Formats: sequence, structure tokens, C-alpha cells
Amino acid sequence: MTTDDEWLWYGGRVCLDFVNTLRDRWLALPRETLREPADLVRWLRGVDLLADGASESALRSAVALREAIDRAVLCAVDGELPTPADITVINQASAAAPRPVPQLSVNDGQLESSRAPHAAEDAAGGLGLVAQDAIELLLSPELRRVRICGSERCALRFVDRSPAHNRRWCSMTRCGNRTKVRLHQARSRARD
Repeated sequence: MTTDDEWLWYGGRVCLDFVNTLRDRWLALPRETLREPADLVRWLRGVDLLADGASESALRSAVALREAIDRAVLCAVDGELPTPADITVINQASAAAPRPVPQLSVNDGQLESSRAPHAAEDAAGGLGLVAQDAIELLLSPELRRVRICGSERCALRFVDRSPAHNRRWCSMTRCGNRTKVRLHQARSRARD
């Protein structure tokens, strides 16, 4: 993969970073970065969700899950319910997630149960963990902060965690500065 195909980590959630593996959604033909099973393995390992490899069928499942998450999140952000088909895809993927490892911890002199993060042994389990993150997002108040980058040439999805909740771009360094430079150049040309 070339350097412009490197993964982008601006989503603020694993599930949104996964959705952002389909680039240039604003184009009629978006650019796929999960072209082969090795790409899926590399992405899942990049977020510490996978210990083993992936197959062509896992790649097809990954693409179906990614698009189901995207549609479900955008529907929910708009105050609508996701389709039953998208809910089914997300739930089926979630069911394949590995069970968290229960552990004991001591907090303020009391025994408590805690869950240790656990990477999946296969791609289905890794995708299950992505699906679980999507379910958590869909059920949390943070859903209201999901945005689509305001740059006309981006369309990455991200969680706006800015204090004023008015973030417009996926990243100031990626899209914000580029947009400001383009606007400045357009104003300069208009004055000439």
C-alpha cells in the first residue's frame, strides 16, 4: 500500500475509524483501502484487535459491516432508526467478539470485577469488537456528536469532542488548514 493509503485515525472511535477505511465517499466511486485480506489484517492489528489472519470471506464480511455501521450511525444521527438489515449485520458481527477476560481489582479497599482488553484470535472476532464499539456508540449520548468532515473533499466521520461542540473538520492539520488556505487563495484571486 502507498503512503496515501495509510489508515486515518481521526474518528475518535474504533468503529468510525473502520468506517473511514472507505475513502473519498463524496466521489461517485469512493476509494477502497480494504482491497485484500492482508489489508483487513493490517487494520485490525493496527487497533490491537487481531492476533491472526483473515480470508476473502472475512474481507467481504468486513466491508458489509463497515457499510452497515455507517448507514446505522448516519440514520441515528438524523433521529431515524437503522434498517433491520443493518441491525442484523451489526448484531451478527458483535456475536463473534471474544468474551472479555474477567479480572479482580481492588478499588478503595473493595474487591471489584474488571474486564481486561482482549484481542481476537481471528478476523470475525476482531470485527465483532468493532461491531460492539458501534453498538456502544449508537446507544450513547456521544452519538449526537458524530459529524461528517466539512471539507468538500473528505467526508470522514468523526466524534466532535471539542468543548463548544462545533468542530467542522476531521482534523485541523488534514482538512481545516487546507480549507482555510483554499479560501484565502480564492479571496486573494478575487481581489486581483
